[in-house]
Amino acid sequence: MTLNGAVPGTDDLLAMVGSSLDLIGAPFTLPRSRILVLAVAGGDSGPVTELRVSRAEYERPIDECTVFRTLSVTSADGSVLPVTGVLPHVIEFGDGVVTLTFAGPHALSIGADGSAAELRLESPDGEVRLVPLGADSESVQIHVDDSRLPELRRSGDHWEHVAETLGVWAAWMDRCPRVRPDLQQMTAFCWWVLGANIVELPGQGKARAVVPSKIGYVGLWQWDAYFIAVGLRHGDPDLALEQLDLAFRFPTADGQLPDVVHDEGVLASSDDLPPQDRETLRRHGSSIADPARPVPLTKPPLAAWALRKVLDAAAPADAGSAEERWTEAAWDTIARSQDWWFTHSDSDGDGMPEYGHPYSSGLDDSPIFDGDLPLASPDLGAYLVLQDRELAREFAARGDRHKAQRFNDRADATLAGLLGMWDQPTGRFRARAAGHSLASYSAVSLLPLLTGELPSEISATLLRALADPEQFGTPWTVPTVAVCDPDFSPERMWRGPVWININALLVEGLKRSGFDDNASQLAEDTVRLVKHGGGPHEYFNPESGRRAETATTSFGWSAALFVDLAVSLST
Repeated sequence: MTLNGAVPGTDDLLAMVGSSLDLIGAPFTLPRSRILVLAVAGGDSGPVTELRVSRAEYERPIDECTVFRTLSVTSADGSVLPVTGVLPHVIEFGDGVVTLTFAGPHALSIGADGSAAELRLESPDGEVRLVPLGADSESVQIHVDDSRLPELRRSGDHWEHVAETLGVWAAWMDRCPRVRPDLQQMTAFCWWVLGANIVELPGQGKARAVVPSKIGYVGLWQWDAYFIAVGLRHGDPDLALEQLDLAFRFPTADGQLPDVVHDEGVLASSDDLPPQDRETLRRHGSSIADPARPVPLTKPPLAAWALRKVLDAAAPADAGSAEERWTEAAWDTIARSQDWWFTHSDSDGDGMPEYGHPYSSGLDDSPIFDGDLPLASPDLGAYLVLQDRELAREFAARGDRHKAQRFNDRADATLAGLLGMWDQPTGRFRARAAGHSLASYSAVSLLPLLTGELPSEISATLLRALADPEQFGTPWTVPTVAVCDPDFSPERMWRGPVWININALLVEGLKRSGFDDNASQLAEDTVRLVKHGGGPHEYFNPESGRRAETATTSFGWSAALFVDLAVSLST
């Protein structure tokens, strides 16, 4: 690894993270905790004086999960003490006169340095509680249970909790990959994001799920789990495997993997949604399922891609061990899920599976879904080829030549069907909606590069499209819809903004297709975008390089894939 300088210690990394903890896009939280502390939105750019305490919950906006609407601190003379410092383990008020930390995953601890002060807490219903802090007062703990009803307790253990919280974050940051100096600070912040997004799923035996975001996405989405695991493997391969274990834990009887694993179960079909949402979802479903029956919901088949990467980074499993048995079972689960696509999601029986609902694509708002369903899309074809090749490799290693041949033969057939989507006059792959070719020109046309098996003239055409300013060569690339497409929007989700997962897949596709220099350049462009944009946001404006207005901050797969790209660029 080329670092060109002193390798930063854990204290250095914690300080790097502190510079990014603004309590707006990056909340104060703790691995495994549901508690979030955020700045109260104000109308000026002065110091933060009021904080909000919330609890992260599945499918509930953060504004609906408020524990305390405001938390503030005043000194003995009645003046409000502003927030003067934020580190991963502590928030300081008034240069450390009062500090806030965690007392384990389910409580906050607030204490003073001996000076008299007062804690003010305002509940969502407007009730105000004033709690003294100071030399003669013990610290205060705010306990938050699953019902979000807070309980205040007195304690004398505040400074022990400060040390314990520091220990938790130091242990996490010690696993942060050391990378090139120009990438280290953002890598440290992205690694913090991954730790900050760890929650326990009580319904799954308190399993650790690294969620997309504690601000709005509190569950384990299948696709997100794959991308997040790819980044985690560089510092915590065991946690990476835990994400895959959760994603693989609940296949349906016919092999389909669920879209989401959450506190109360899974989301695998429209019947797993609240009743008021079911009919709306079914109206947007396809003829793959009878309109009177549930719409299956899953995510694109990148399970084998992710598992292979994580296993390559993990310690080899001992023969006959529980780890080896789990790995074999995981590959069998992936094989069944792959069969599901061909058996249950190919409505016209042409050998090219289709998306039966936009949710199952991961590209929910893409213009390719403006027309009819089901949708045969070139990205899905590419993923299926890639997954069957990985399955063939696995079963060949087991000595099962029959299965290996079956997977390779199916990959060959899918690749032929994928090449049938190539439109020579326009130089692009076209999706087909209910059998009709679509004019929509999006990044799904580029993703067949992932196969590494395209004819050279097609690969070269896609390479030119990536560089063309009228197609995908925007100032900050790669837009998810081509600039020349009438549906292009630099701000609207999946209709133009840059997504880090699509860029990362294209980096790999360029490598697989023999364009190593172009792959390295796109990787450099991608990490430069995240640095320029101020962090691992959900998606970015391709013209300004800034966070798109509606994009979530501190987003899991953006953080994980920045780490992955930073490691590859530092090797």
